[in-house]
Amino acid sequence: MTDDRRNRVAQWAYDTRGVLGRFHLWLDDVEETWLGDRQKTDHAFVGESLERAFIIANAVTAIGTRLFGRYAEGRGQDKATVNRVKKDADAVSAYALSEALWYLTRNLPENHAVMVSLGEGLMPKAGETPEMGSNPQLGFGRVYARPQVARFLDRHVHRMLNEDGYEWPEFWRDIQTAGITVWGAALDTLENTSRFAKGAPTGALAVFHLFDQPLKVARPYEGYMGNLILPRDVVEQAAERSILIDFLTPRRLVMEAILATYPGIKAENVHVWTLGGPSRKHRIGKLWDEWRSMGAHVVEDGWTVPDTGIPAFTESGTYAPVYLVGPSERDGERHLFICDGYSASAEAMQGASLDPILDTFTSMCLFSSRFNIPYDREPLLMRLDPEAGDYAEKLAAVMEQEVEPAIAEIYRENLRAARAACLPAGKRTATADDFFPNKEWRVLSLSSAMLPDPYTGMPGVENVGDGVYKVTTRAATRAGMLDVTLTLRLMEPMDEMRMVFSPLLDRFYAGQDYRKRAVKISDSGRIRNELQTLCSEAIEYLPNDRMVVNFDQVDEAVLPTDKKALIREVLAWYQKHHPIWFHWLESRG
Repeated sequence: MTDDRRNRVAQWAYDTRGVLGRFHLWLDDVEETWLGDRQKTDHAFVGESLERAFIIANAVTAIGTRLFGRYAEGRGQDKATVNRVKKDADAVSAYALSEALWYLTRNLPENHAVMVSLGEGLMPKAGETPEMGSNPQLGFGRVYARPQVARFLDRHVHRMLNEDGYEWPEFWRDIQTAGITVWGAALDTLENTSRFAKGAPTGALAVFHLFDQPLKVARPYEGYMGNLILPRDVVEQAAERSILIDFLTPRRLVMEAILATYPGIKAENVHVWTLGGPSRKHRIGKLWDEWRSMGAHVVEDGWTVPDTGIPAFTESGTYAPVYLVGPSERDGERHLFICDGYSASAEAMQGASLDPILDTFTSMCLFSSRFNIPYDREPLLMRLDPEAGDYAEKLAAVMEQEVEPAIAEIYRENLRAARAACLPAGKRTATADDFFPNKEWRVLSLSSAMLPDPYTGMPGVENVGDGVYKVTTRAATRAGMLDVTLTLRLMEPMDEMRMVFSPLLDRFYAGQDYRKRAVKISDSGRIRNELQTLCSEAIEYLPNDRMVVNFDQVDEAVLPTDKKALIREVLAWYQKHHPIWFHWLESRG
């Protein structure tokens, strides 16, 4: 190893020592590949040292999930087993990132904090029942900072959740008055969970986007958003001809703008990536037909991505394809790759925040949580006033059919939730700027591959020796992109490392005796964190940082009966034997 390389590894190890020590990992090597215009002197807004720490945090999430998240154990199994494997994988990934963030934020400036604004996991996706959507996750309001700052922000987040009249404007005013800098995050600790659980060979990622301000989100929210992602040149060229290009623009006009921007490009060389599958046909089948009628290629499962040689997939995974958006030359002909359709809210925001990095333009449009109407009527629905006296009549007009009262109420609650969360429900379309209190914002985008990724070409986690693994993370900022490949050595036997990456409550469920192990004051914070990750929908926040867990609100598909009983038993034991450390806890049901 050269002196330059040795010094690089030493610097990385020093800057990331808290996370490496927490997960019992030794850093053997670091490879840095600078992409585009990014130079070694270009760093994210967090600074050089913290950028490395965030890269390590995301990489550790990927390696821990790949090794200990039950990869492929749902292959060929029934739906209930697959669901259980998915939840276990989500639990490992959410726990790993949460722990890594806790340790790295010990080095934040004293008045800084990281707050999760959007996170995956609360809402069921297409074809899933409600309990299947209640996955372990890191969602809105999770704060990572030094203790005093974290307590201050937690109190104000709880006020925003529970106190009438205390909404986003008041929250933003109070944190600014206090002189606190909040960095917001949109994350998905395990992108493509179903593919991971079923053993697909590609696609699983840990995705973490950090912003220099919190997103303007005031409640836990996960929904869907229509999104059209084009090269910025296409949108600006159309604007020169006084044509507005956004998500609601007829695709015929979008194609005309593409042909005008890239003279001579063949329609069949316009490759449109969009979610596919029978469950999406009613919502966006018309969109597929529009593109195909103009001769465009709608990307299908198994289409080989030319840049990487890896087959694409369309049943999930709307984030990574954004990296391919733009023109390219192949076999003497020009091709263009774009993304269209819709995605979950966190993925949509993550993709949109890549615009200043990739020179793309993303237009978003809020969708409902149901799949009953086509994509071009969703915006009409999401602009309805749920409190209006003629709401039911207007809903029926939008859906072009009579609507049962129970269904109308579901849509009403969906509209209320979007407005309570401060989502741009009343707007025709939105861009990333609409999610920030300041229209000027900066982003550090991190994606770490657990398995090979068809769109970026990143390899998955690779075993390169006895207990030694490589993992690649892409770090993108407005200055460009950097691919970092870390070689990490496990410092304990595999069974011990499994415990290192397992939540404390899962260790007890696996057989570790909580009554005989040495109890630490940190158990209090860890268990609180794990409860928020495991069953956030069942938690009620009370004044003075207290928390109630309503176990009767947790579906057995989320927590099996025996695991729920054990957790209640563990919590009761801690409350009895360590009442001061667990004064914040109350459980019911």
